[in-house]
Amino acid sequence: MQNVTFHDHKQQALSFLDAVVEGLSQENKSIPPKFFYDERGSELFDRICEQPEYYPPSVERKMLSELSAEIASLTGQNRLLIEPGVGSGAKVRLLLDDLKPSAFVPMDISFDYLKTVATQLAAEYPWLPVHAACVDFSHSLPLPDEAPDSPRLVFFPGSSLGNFDMTEAEAFLKLVREVLGEEGMLLIGLDTKKPEYVLNAAYNDAAGVTAEFNKNLLHRMRDELKIEVDPRSFDHHAFYNAAAGRIEMHLVSKRDQLLHLNGFCFEFEQGESLHTENSYKYEPEEFLDLASKAGMVTVRHWLAEEGLFGIYLLETTALG
Repeated sequence: MQNVTFHDHKQQALSFLDAVVEGLSQENKSIPPKFFYDERGSELFDRICEQPEYYPPSVERKMLSELSAEIASLTGQNRLLIEPGVGSGAKVRLLLDDLKPSAFVPMDISFDYLKTVATQLAAEYPWLPVHAACVDFSHSLPLPDEAPDSPRLVFFPGSSLGNFDMTEAEAFLKLVREVLGEEGMLLIGLDTKKPEYVLNAAYNDAAGVTAEFNKNLLHRMRDELKIEVDPRSFDHHAFYNAAAGRIEMHLVSKRDQLLHLNGFCFEFEQGESLHTENSYKYEPEEFLDLASKAGMVTVRHWLAEEGLFGIYLLETTALG
C-alpha cells in the first residue's frame, strides 16, 4: 500500500520492566496508565467505549460529527493532522472528509494495534498519506521525515489529557506547543466535573469490562515479565476523588502476597492497592487557564448538553 508508512520510536520510552520495578518499589505503588495499552488492552478499551455507563466516547463522537464542518471552517484544510494515542481511529474518521489534511500522523504505544489501524485508514482514505509513529507520546512527539511542511493540527480526543497530573498536563501541552510551531492549532476533548454517581458508574460498568481492562496490567506482568501473579487475587477499584477532581483507578490486593521479579520481591498486604490510573476532570476555565500557560489561546470551545463533555479549539501564540 503506497499511502502508508510506519516508524517505530518506542525504544526511546521507559520499558514495561523498568516501570514495574520502579512502580512496585514505591511506598505507594503505582504504574503509569500507558502500560494498559498492549494489543489486548487496546481492544478492551474499545469495548469500554461501547458500555452504556461510559458516556465520554458517545458524547464526544456526537459532538465531533455535528461540529466537523464548523471545525474545518476554523482550521482550514490542508493541515498536517497529528493524533497522539489514535486508538481505533474512530473519532478522526468523523473529521477527515471536512478537514482534508495534507497527511495524517497517527501515534500509539502499541505497534501491532497501530499498524492495523493505520493500514485500515490508508485503505479507507486512499487520497490521504498516513505516516504511523509508534511512540510513547507522553515524552516526545516525533514527526516522520515524510510528513509535509504544512501548518499543523494536533487532535487529542478522549479526555486523554486527564491521565496526566496538573504538572504533567502543562508539560505535555508545552510539548504540543513546540510541535505545533507557528500557525499551529490543537483540537482537544476533555471530560467535565459532574455528580459523583455519574462518574463512578462510568468507571465501574456492569459488564465488568473496565475491571478486565485494569487487570490486564496483571496479565501483562505475568505473561511478559513472568511474575507469578494471579490476576484473580486483585480487585478492581475505581472512584471519584472530589477533592482532587479526578477518578482514581486501583488494583487492590485481596490477600497478603509476594510478587517475585528478577531477584526483586514486592510485598502486598491485604487491602493494599496498586494505583493504575488518574482521570482528571476539567471545568472550561480550568483547562483554558492551563492552555494559556502552555502558550495557546482559545479559538472556540463547545460544551455538550448538560455540560457532559467539552471540546476546545486552540491556536498557538508567539514564542518568547
